Amino acid sequence: MTTPTPPEQRSRNALGNISVLYVSALLRAAAAEGADADALAARFQLDRSALASPAARISIPRFMRLGHAAITDTGNRALGLRMGALSRPVDAGIAGLAGATAETAGDAMATLIRYALLTSQNSRGAPSLNPERREARFYSIRPYNGFNYFVVDSVLAAWTQFLRTVTGRYEVLENISIEYPSIGLDDQFEAWFRCPVHFGARSNHLTIKQSVWEQANQEAQPAMHEKLTQLCEREWQQLRRGWTTADRVKHLLTPLFQGETPSLETIATKLGMTPWTLQRHLAAEGSGFRELVDDTRRQLARDYIRETSASLAEIAWLLGFANPAAFHKAYRRWFGESPGEHRKILKTGSKNG
Repeated sequence: MTTPTPPEQRSRNALGNISVLYVSALLRAAAAEGADADALAARFQLDRSALASPAARISIPRFMRLGHAAITDTGNRALGLRMGALSRPVDAGIAGLAGATAETAGDAMATLIRYALLTSQNSRGAPSLNPERREARFYSIRPYNGFNYFVVDSVLAAWTQFLRTVTGRYEVLENISIEYPSIGLDDQFEAWFRCPVHFGARSNHLTIKQSVWEQANQEAQPAMHEKLTQLCEREWQQLRRGWTTADRVKHLLTPLFQGETPSLETIATKLGMTPWTLQRHLAAEGSGFRELVDDTRRQLARDYIRETSASLAEIAWLLGFANPAAFHKAYRRWFGESPGEHRKILKTGSKNG
């Protein structure tokens, strides 16, 4: 049974965390491509006990570095596809098991995506499903680089493999859209997904064939699906109940920062409140909207500088600053030094360590 991550653990890395279930799938893919998975895990301080714990998490940046290392070791830039091909419903935790017992393939995907929060929490957003268009969407993780291409690849490939598992069919998609630009592997991607793949798209998503969406699930088991869904719902509600109003505001702020500062009115609307009501709830918790905007930016800035190779201009945009100069000024106020200086210090400390 998956254990939700307590609020105090969620804040340790503002960029998010991911279940070691996905780490195990990545290591299997690396091993299948000839890498020494045990040595790779050891380099990232991942021991057997951690990988065996359904409640264990690692930070999103650490997962990205692990994936980049696996790609370097194997020489396979499409390792995310291999990871997806080797994924099983259980690799998505209890949500995967619940989905695998649903009545139809469409119901299976709806279950898998609804409860994705139980195994992956990312500051950029959450996956979503549009049943009318049969479209499963993965949020943007711009800026793209060698450390995060594989994340998009592995998620879309795992969803595709999940559909293949529950339907017994190989050609399950109408098309795939990928936000990052082509890296020269278009033919390989189209051969794996068995459908047109559009790079440089406006979003990351796959469109499921109508016949597949409606197809009965080969592994359907109504009683077990109901039981597993009840467990998922209980844990999902428990997880959300553990959030204060401030937690919910921070959760909404991050994906909206890109290029601008979200307004109080925007966040209040998303929470189904009036701006005045939101301010009142935050005041009751000893907080305020401007304070949360600043605090969220500070946490994210620290983690972007420490955990990613994103340029300072990219980080400024991701934090919603009008220009890099405004970001530099805020960073000095938060940490007493410029972001460039801080990054150099962290890199020096990492080498010496």
